[in-house]
Amino acid sequence: MRSNVTGFVLAGGKSSRMGANKALLRLNGATLLERTKAILEQVCQRVLIAGQRELYGAFGECLEDVYPDCGPLAGIHVALLNSPTPHSLITAVDTPFLSAEFLDYLIARALKSSAMVTAPRIAGQVQPLCSVFSRDFLPLVEAALKSGRYKVEPTFPPQQTLIIAEGDLAGFEIGAEMFENLNTPEDFERARKRSSGQPS
Repeated sequence: MRSNVTGFVLAGGKSSRMGANKALLRLNGATLLERTKAILEQVCQRVLIAGQRELYGAFGECLEDVYPDCGPLAGIHVALLNSPTPHSLITAVDTPFLSAEFLDYLIARALKSSAMVTAPRIAGQVQPLCSVFSRDFLPLVEAALKSGRYKVEPTFPPQQTLIIAEGDLAGFEIGAEMFENLNTPEDFERARKRSSGQPS
């Protein structure tokens, strides 16, 4: 367990397509927020929640967005603004099949580099909401939010971003489904079947 990297769960989001607050949906007896936080707690000594205290305060220490209604980038901003460590592991709440081993490898690669952002590329897609961020990335996030640019990946500085290629992850059982966001009831039902070992 690492004391030099703080973990953050991005619990926000309107969950409009799900029709319910996805962070509080239960998968095999635990909410998605509890599941994701528990995975991060296997690798980070301290894990906080980027989200509203009124909704998530029962699950741990919460940090509320300084820039509300600006999407995940606002969650990354408040995490880096308050992180007690130089690096932060930040993940979305709706990726309940992450593995602690994979996250630890991601952190190790980040700490060995001088990158502001370390992110994996799976099935051809960069996963910006499962990344390690240096505190040095904070000014770029702040500038993007102030100028109305809310997409996460376009804020990554090309020369200071380490993308972990899929070939480097061959030792892990990683597929695109590990990062499949649960946005709809159908997505959640597939996840429920997968978590209980049922065919999807």
